[in-house]
Amino acid sequence: MPRLDPADIGRPLSVGEVAQRSGVAVSALHFYEARGLIHSVRNEGNQRRYARDVLRRVAVIKVAQRIGISLEDIGAALAALPEGRTPNARDWTRLSKNWQQELDARIAHLQALRDQLDDCIGCGCLSLGACKLRNPLDSLSEEGPGPRRILSE
Repeated sequence: MPRLDPADIGRPLSVGEVAQRSGVAVSALHFYEARGLIHSVRNEGNQRRYARDVLRRVAVIKVAQRIGISLEDIGAALAALPEGRTPNARDWTRLSKNWQQELDARIAHLQALRDQLDDCIGCGCLSLGACKLRNPLDSLSEEGPGPRRILSE
């Protein structure tokens, strides 16, 4: 990739340039914009143009999605950042600390799920021999549909 000319530092980026620099498809950028996660302005030719701080916002979105944070939660976190300012290290620290508790709970749930994979899932099938002991008379159906033992924990 050619080195950036210092004169271009303030130049807004096209959607294609943002896609190339961020590693995100143009369609994903349009989706993020429709969800209010990023913003653009239109030039005289009605083409989207993005400030360079959008690259950091897209990076935050990508990392947060990668660790399983919902777009709704990402949007709420980004909405708390000052508009027009590039998210900085302090912002990222605050965002990531807010997500750590959720991630810890998800990790604990996944570990419990892993440890229970060879046990009854409480599906209500009544076809396994162990179900007479684990789910007699389909009593778990009173708790709701689906695999109750695993979903309830």
